[in-house]
Amino acid sequence: MSPLKAEEKAKIFAGKNGSRNYTDIVVAKDGIFVRSGIYGVPHLSGPLRLPLLDFLYQVFLDDQDAAAFMRKVTARYRPATLERLLQHTSRTCRRAAALALGYVGNYDSNAALGRALQDQDRGVRTLAENAVRAVWCRAGTPAQQKLLEQAIRCNVGKQFDRALVRATELVDLSPWFAEAWNQRAIAQYGLGRFTESIADCRQALEINPYHFGAAAGMGQCFLNLGETEEALECFRRALRLNPELEGVRAAVQNIERARRRRI
Repeated sequence: MSPLKAEEKAKIFAGKNGSRNYTDIVVAKDGIFVRSGIYGVPHLSGPLRLPLLDFLYQVFLDDQDAAAFMRKVTARYRPATLERLLQHTSRTCRRAAALALGYVGNYDSNAALGRALQDQDRGVRTLAENAVRAVWCRAGTPAQQKLLEQAIRCNVGKQFDRALVRATELVDLSPWFAEAWNQRAIAQYGLGRFTESIADCRQALEINPYHFGAAAGMGQCFLNLGETEEALECFRRALRLNPELEGVRAAVQNIERARRRRI
């Protein structure tokens, strides 16, 4: 272990008003040990051990250098370790793990990030949502990922015919690729083919049970078909997977209000 340099200590841990007093900070290979003043704990009877990731995240919050954060994280952590740290008692550590997995995680991190969408801390949930959307696109080979990127760009540009062609090509090549089915569902929806889109959403959810986007998209399809009860069931499923979907929550409330008016 080596003591943290005084200037680094001031840079990382001093509050914006410079009023905090942090002492006895020691950095080890796999963690930090602190004694007083850290994280709002003014006095401790013994050292408090936190993962080094917690420390690196504090640096990132201070300097906003994402590239430096990821260099330091990837030098010390593998994705599997970051997944375990998503369950750490430190809120800051869980946030850091979710942020890091958004950069370095692959589809193997999907389940851990999907569970993190239920975290009690909203910051963790937000970072986990960003990360899980990213890892959904990291399955398969580089060539398959490139084809997926083309389908996504076409959908974003509302070129739904072209997106349908690209996504169908990928589904045929890689029927296990959940995001390929989801992107084809988006293209089908954009073309007004709601029944076909529902089928693709179901397939995406069959492969990836954490895919709240597919659940929400299926609800929109049912809504367009006038099948409000089925839409409500899909929207509720999406919210169970990701409670932060405010647009979906509003759709549920609208359906429930309309139902009460009919009674």
